[in-house]
Amino acid sequence: MIVIKPRLVWIALALGYALLAALSLILTAWLDLRPCHLCIFQRLLFMVLPLLAAAAALAPAASLVRRLAGLLVGLGAAWGLGVASYQSWLQAQPLGTLSCVGGQPGLIEGLVDWLGAQVPSLFLVTGYCEDLALVILGLSLANWALVAFAAGLVATAWALWYDRRP
Repeated sequence: MIVIKPRLVWIALALGYALLAALSLILTAWLDLRPCHLCIFQRLLFMVLPLLAAAAALAPAASLVRRLAGLLVGLGAAWGLGVASYQSWLQAQPLGTLSCVGGQPGLIEGLVDWLGAQVPSLFLVTGYCEDLALVILGLSLANWALVAFAAGLVATAWALWYDRRP
């Protein structure tokens, strides 16, 4: 019987999220994609979550640090799941009927705009949330992000649950 330790799950999450952050940057540059506010926010989560997952992996088992880092990974994955779900929903609407721009900027838009002014090479918004710039195996990048955040949330819940057992 194979026993998977929570530390291995945290390491896998850290590596997986870091790979997704790198892929986000590589695909944007290589295919000249135009990321929107929601895309950039998901990219930001893919950059922050590996650090939190690594903190959970390095902390002693069942420690407060591991639990706190793990909870933050779970919250980040849940937030990303919500954002990716919303963007996927926007992309499923008939073209030209809905847009993510034009209203009063919210928390995500404000943060992304501020980051774009600080580090434009990573966070500059040049596109619209409803655009289907790239489809891979029938899924948009927002759909793939939704899958990644959902899988990360499940893995996080399992690791937190398993780690609390004696």
